Amino acid sequence: MKQILNLTLEPEVAFDEAVLRQHIQQKYLQISDSQDFNLQKLRQSIDARKGQVKVNLEVEISSGEPILPVMEFKKDYPDVSNQKQAIIVGAGPGGIFAALRLIELGIKPVLLERGKDVRARRRDLAAINKDHVVNPESNYCFGEGGAGTYSDGKLYTRSKKRGDVRRILEILVAHGSTPEILFDAHPHIGTNKLPSVVADLRDSILKAGGEVYFDTKVIDFQVINNQMRGVMTADGREFIGIGVILATGHSARDIFELLHTKNIHIEAKPYAMGVRIEHQQSLIDEHQYHRKERGLLPAASYSLVAQTYYKNIQRGVFSFCMCPGGFIVPSATAEGELVVNGMSPSRRDSKYANSGVVVAINEVDWQKYKHLGALAGLQLQKDVEQKAFQRAASSSLASSKTHCQLAPAQRLSDFLNNKISPELLPTSYQPGLASMDLVEVLPDIIARPLQEGLKEFDKKMRGYVSNDAQLIGIESRTSSPVRIPRDKESLEHLQIKGLFPCGEGAGFAGGIVSAAMDGERCAEQLVRIYG
Repeated sequence: MKQILNLTLEPEVAFDEAVLRQHIQQKYLQISDSQDFNLQKLRQSIDARKGQVKVNLEVEISSGEPILPVMEFKKDYPDVSNQKQAIIVGAGPGGIFAALRLIELGIKPVLLERGKDVRARRRDLAAINKDHVVNPESNYCFGEGGAGTYSDGKLYTRSKKRGDVRRILEILVAHGSTPEILFDAHPHIGTNKLPSVVADLRDSILKAGGEVYFDTKVIDFQVINNQMRGVMTADGREFIGIGVILATGHSARDIFELLHTKNIHIEAKPYAMGVRIEHQQSLIDEHQYHRKERGLLPAASYSLVAQTYYKNIQRGVFSFCMCPGGFIVPSATAEGELVVNGMSPSRRDSKYANSGVVVAINEVDWQKYKHLGALAGLQLQKDVEQKAFQRAASSSLASSKTHCQLAPAQRLSDFLNNKISPELLPTSYQPGLASMDLVEVLPDIIARPLQEGLKEFDKKMRGYVSNDAQLIGIESRTSSPVRIPRDKESLEHLQIKGLFPCGEGAGFAGGIVSAAMDGERCAEQLVRIYG
């Protein structure tokens, strides 16, 4: 007999399975200790709003056979090796899930990725961290799995109207992810576990007869009479299909420039830039959980927003991609630029917490580049990254100005007081830090609202501002600075038939799950129109 229970428990009960089972046994089942039962969590969330932490649980219990997670998805793909083929550019979540959905619908996917496979990428990430050498085709942004694979693996999304979130999570579980993502309110795989999941997803594509090519950079499109026929790659190959799904991510600047050069319509879009802020995780835990030790609770996160004004223009300042128990990593995609991002391993057991703190950027800010049209916002982003690189590379700590991923940094209180920090704090950022006044590194449109926003954050989260925290720049790849417009119904490009702009790079998603859902939608529309 099965029974559903909705429980509100202390963390020490909810997160210790033996104690949880004993609690249920004594309070709800009234059976002897010797009688066993099966337990499956269905929902789990933490509520710390009233100063006392509680865990809300929905569980299913029964006697007899073990309870397995309820999974509608079955890992049973048809053989499409001899079917019509469609081209997918980019093997991030948008591209991978588009490929799997095409297979389900009877179309052979040909997946092209400029970077390396998920395991080979590790050597290039090590080179960035240790030797400060950036491989422009294989880095934290480019390569199998996309940017999310080695920069956190958070699966939380608010884009539930765009697709079936549960389906995406079930596919990930079927390919090796932990079943906990099916019931956790803020699911997270972690950068140490996601690579093996990505490799298994690729294996499913190949076993079904799909094709996957790495180190295969698209450099041109074949367009005939406003119809996308295929793509050309840097090694001279041509790939032709019934349609092209373009899922290249928010950092594929060469693709935006190619589209612009070929007069394929794109638009500049708002985005955000700022810095990463790093605290001790213990400070965040104590504030969020109202206790000195978090015990069995997971590393705490936060979300903060403030409205500021600069030159009579309202500026939103907000935390972004908060990584509890995580690390800050170098995310440049070319030499001569400085970009940082955050990530967390599955256990979130680093002593550091980091988060992007960014300022909204819009068309008012890129007026000096308006002659570049749709690439104006992208050029502003480039200039900020390159200035940060040049400042750090010219510091006394830089051993090579050619290969330098030192990050400009400043203690938080010093930043608010326009004071260069005489000594920086220990950090999770492996390439190293260079102390400087970030007000002089960042444009005023970012620095001044950032100063005001951080003061507002401290009112909401006391102790947030101090010299025990520090800012590390530059966090600039929050989202794409370009949108590739598409029809709302068909999802095709407004100008070019057979081209399906997809995911973060096209401006229609913001994370692993939303990009995956967008990839599925694009695949479905491609098949509906051309399949």
